[in-house]
Amino acid sequence: MTDPVRVATHPTADGHLIGVLTLDSPASLNALSLEMIQCLQEALTAWEQDPAIVCVLLQGAGEKAFCAGGDIRSFYYRRQEESEQALFAYARDFFEQEYRLDHHIHRYTKPLVCVADGICMGGGIGLFAGADFRVVTERSLFAMPEVTIGLYPDVGASWFLSRMPGRLGLWLGLTGARFNGADAIGLGLADHAMASRERAELLPRLATLDWSGVADAGEQIEALLAGLQRSLGQTLPTPVLLPHQARINALLAGRTLEGVLARLREAELGDANLVQAWANCLDGSPISRAILWRQYWAARRQSLAEVFADELALSVNCVLKGDFVEGVRALLIDKDKSPRWQPPRPGADWLDDFYRWPEGKNPLAC
Repeated sequence: MTDPVRVATHPTADGHLIGVLTLDSPASLNALSLEMIQCLQEALTAWEQDPAIVCVLLQGAGEKAFCAGGDIRSFYYRRQEESEQALFAYARDFFEQEYRLDHHIHRYTKPLVCVADGICMGGGIGLFAGADFRVVTERSLFAMPEVTIGLYPDVGASWFLSRMPGRLGLWLGLTGARFNGADAIGLGLADHAMASRERAELLPRLATLDWSGVADAGEQIEALLAGLQRSLGQTLPTPVLLPHQARINALLAGRTLEGVLARLREAELGDANLVQAWANCLDGSPISRAILWRQYWAARRQSLAEVFADELALSVNCVLKGDFVEGVRALLIDKDKSPRWQPPRPGADWLDDFYRWPEGKNPLAC
């Protein structure tokens, strides 16, 4: 068996090294396991302290995906086989380590280039969103589809969705709608585009830059990526989400989830992408919708660290008493696509329980 993350270094022309991390589980669309999270964190921490490493490139193996999200089947099996205490410990460890890794990427002190070629969803966006240089291709496909599996947009999504233009981030969270690389750039989630066919050339081109410290490495990387984007020409697909911003803003106007859902039930959406997104929202977990709504508005006033602390409590509680395990069963285990969601609950006070850490002190609490 091969390691699920390939860790390597590549020499630069001036005697330094570029660290290369390749998610290498293409059969699972590079879905993030706890082992992969730990491997990524270990390498990034070591390279941050190594003066020979001047840059990091993060990418996915295979032709289909950068990372399709977290490897979440394990939560279902542990629910069946282990005690409540053991399930809590596993959920705590998985999400805490994933969120620490995502936060580390947001705060990384060396240039980090991430290429999302192909599918990039859920936990994959968590890795991608914090990189210094976020690169899409004509094949990039994004989504935060957690509402359909009884979770909610986590991995820092509460923070970046609430900072997208208008109410597009709210729409993406409520519906799990898919969007492409051109959308990602317009949403502020990506910085550059390049042709998928040129992925193999990115590392050797990075290696030719001046890493001596005399020149500004960031400016050089920007210029390199801008050149790759120009060579892509007009082949980046037309945005599928951005053209609907005015319509989405109007549909999601207001500050109550109930009011928005009522308006959407009566709306004539017309566009097939909007119709499918609304169907995803309707089919999703009522708990997930409620959490997303509250988090979207709260995160606008929070730091990234505060958001991750809230998300850790929310995610663990979604495993222990929410709809997450049932969503995994319906979508990935039995594949009947008929989840038995908990019924909607009146009011909003019940959500307070999902923000409470189950035992002791939240390890990400500020």
